[in-house]
Parts: sequence; structure tokens; C-alpha cells
Amino acid sequence: MKLRIENLNKKFGNQTVLSEASYILEKGKIYGLLGRNGAGKTTLFNCLTGNIKPDSGSAIMETDDNVPHPVGYSDIGYVFAQPHLPEFMTGQEYIKYFISVNKEKMKNDVNLDEAFALIDFTVDDRQKLIKEYSYGMQNKLQILAFLLLQPPVIFLDEPLTSFDIVAAAQIKNLIKSIKQEHIIIFSTHILELAQDLCDEIIILNNGKLSALDANKLRDKDFENQVLEILTEDI
Repeated sequence: MKLRIENLNKKFGNQTVLSEASYILEKGKIYGLLGRNGAGKTTLFNCLTGNIKPDSGSAIMETDDNVPHPVGYSDIGYVFAQPHLPEFMTGQEYIKYFISVNKEKMKNDVNLDEAFALIDFTVDDRQKLIKEYSYGMQNKLQILAFLLLQPPVIFLDEPLTSFDIVAAAQIKNLIKSIKQEHIIIFSTHILELAQDLCDEIIILNNGKLSALDANKLRDKDFENQVLEILTEDI
């Protein structure tokens, strides 16, 4: 399975955010998307999910049965940097609702206890209203929903910044455990996280996507190499 991003272009007024952005992402890999604030990382995600229409270009899924098709809503799970959750529900009500709505899309049957065990939610926390949750707990609930659905492509926008050390380690291990059957890409400003979790690094700079040499990912000089690329136009 592959996701082909082909010559995506997007402008907002006179500002060019994406300029002939192209890349091929493959199943079984975790990609880190690095770029400066305002570089267009969230715009890229939104164009690929259909939340924003690109000015031109395309995104094509090549499935394992070699039948390509334009990327659709069912292909992608998007975990937002700012959680979008119904605050009037409890965590348990939300996950129960999510399972009932998406039952036909789920690969495996799962009950509520099994679901919440994936992210170490206590019984008491499950019964609280989402509006009472901390930012980190809301993010855990949001990530849990997509772990249950397991769409072919998973986008994570700054996924671990709100978690404590234990929760962050749990989520990292979960992401690693499912990567063989998915294309996973996440944006982050934490270079150590990118080094620890990613198989490849994608740089978004001046509207274009480029790969950092995978052999340099474990180099002690990794940070300087990234900074050099991101500041080359200054």
C-alpha cells in the first residue's frame, strides 16, 4: 500500500503554502513531518483529508490489490492537535458511540473494557464528562478512537506534546505496534521524538516536501542538519 502525493498546490491570497508538493509514503513506515511554524504542515494534512481543497494536484492511494483510487475520507484517520470531541458526553459514552457508528469499518470486534485498556483509562475517568478532562486526557481519547478504527493512513498532528512521560511512552508503543499495517505520518517540533519513533523524516520547507537521508536519522548531528535545511532561505 502506498499514498502518492502528487504536485499539491495551495495558496491563501498571495501566500503560497504548498508548491508542487510531492512524496510517496509506504505501508509499514512511520514518517515524521518537520517544518517551521506556518510552513503548511496542517494545511497539507487538511488537503489530504479533504478538509481543504487544494488548488491543484492529487493524492492517490495504491492498495495492496493494485487498484489505485483518489484518497477518500475512509482512507485516513486524522488526530488533531486540538481535540475535537463532544464535551457533553462522558469518555465511555463517546467511545461506545464511536464503536456503534463505525462497527462495519472496524477490523476486529472490541468491547469497552478492551478499548480503554489500550490507553490505560481508569474506570473513574471513563465516567467523567469530556469537558472535565485535561488536554492530555482528551488527546488520549481522540487517539483511542483512531486506534480502534485503524484506517489505512493515520495523520497525527503534534500527538504527544500534552502527555506525561508514562502516557507518551504508552502511545509511542501503540503507534509502533500497528505500523506494519498502516502508513503513519505525524508532525512534531520535538526532534528527539522524530529520531526515536520515525523510519523517515519529511521536511516541509518553502511549500515543498523533501526527504532527509534516512541514514542521517541516527546521527548525533541530526539536529544541525534539520536546522540547516529549514533556515536555508533566511
